[in-house]
Amino acid sequence: MVHEMRDITIIGGGPTGLFGLFYAGMRGASAQIVDALPDPGGQLTALYPEKLIFDVGGFPRVLAKDLVKSLAEQAAQFKGPFHGNQRVIGLEEAHGHFELITDTDRFPTRAIVIAGGIGAFAPRKLPQPCAAPWEGKGIAYQVGDPAVYTGKHVVIIGGGDSAFDWADQLSARAASITLVHRSDRFRAHAATVSAVQAAAASGKTAIHTFHELADVIATDGVMTGVELKEIKAKTTRQVKADHVLAMLGFVSDIGVLGGWGLSIANDEIAVNSEMHTGRAGIWAAGDITAYSGKLKLIATGFAEACTAVNQAVHWIYPAKKVNPGHSSNLAIFGQKDD
Repeated sequence: MVHEMRDITIIGGGPTGLFGLFYAGMRGASAQIVDALPDPGGQLTALYPEKLIFDVGGFPRVLAKDLVKSLAEQAAQFKGPFHGNQRVIGLEEAHGHFELITDTDRFPTRAIVIAGGIGAFAPRKLPQPCAAPWEGKGIAYQVGDPAVYTGKHVVIIGGGDSAFDWADQLSARAASITLVHRSDRFRAHAATVSAVQAAAASGKTAIHTFHELADVIATDGVMTGVELKEIKAKTTRQVKADHVLAMLGFVSDIGVLGGWGLSIANDEIAVNSEMHTGRAGIWAAGDITAYSGKLKLIATGFAEACTAVNQAVHWIYPAKKVNPGHSSNLAIFGQKDD
């Protein structure tokens, strides 16, 4: 299927892409999102919809799925379509415009904004052979409904933000929380680490450093515990477990973007202060970008999306200013136009 021509096509439907879709509409540009995932939200929807987020402006605390819902509603007022289940496999350029190619469709567009997060991603799997037979039957790599863990014994494997966030958030719900990590160095936010360590000191949570999964213990085909191996001493211990949450990060791949003539290093796109990628007509925003002082935050992605879209609009329509002014004065919202 060949879709209608759009001014801007945004690759990636996470928070940055959704806000970019809104912002393009605000600038009077026709826009659309193309995403390999079936639904908007990127990692927030696919990996941790029930995770609380605390550092987005205007929200003291917000569930990831609720933030996605609000962003989608904000963008929907300009009726820019979201095309899910569209894996980008190529890019052609002819007659003064691009044509983005997916497995099934073609998307003509005048400009492109790449908001692909960390690229195509998948949770990093547990390496132990004992884990694979229990995936989906006790071992999970993301949290869907936290209510599933009410009154259950939960073992969380990992030392990053996701592991500590869920150890903290599930502690009031679960019968027990056991955090397992291969070292005593954690990659999580210091405040969350302190909260989990305080819970461990009070006996509500157990932390086993220098340990890894050794085996799954089951009765009549139902997980009842895990065996943990101490890496240094090679000793083992058994821990009650109804569920194992493996929070080991992600495996990512920017795929075909690497062959588009962009400035790429370490699976990230190097951009300048205008979020330009080095190829005319293509900008980028969000976690996939790299520059000196870069902060990989949702809040940062929002600002980068504004910059990228404004530059793209000016490039397509040189008579339009790069800076549109304040939204409170824009005619598109029924206000007095500057």
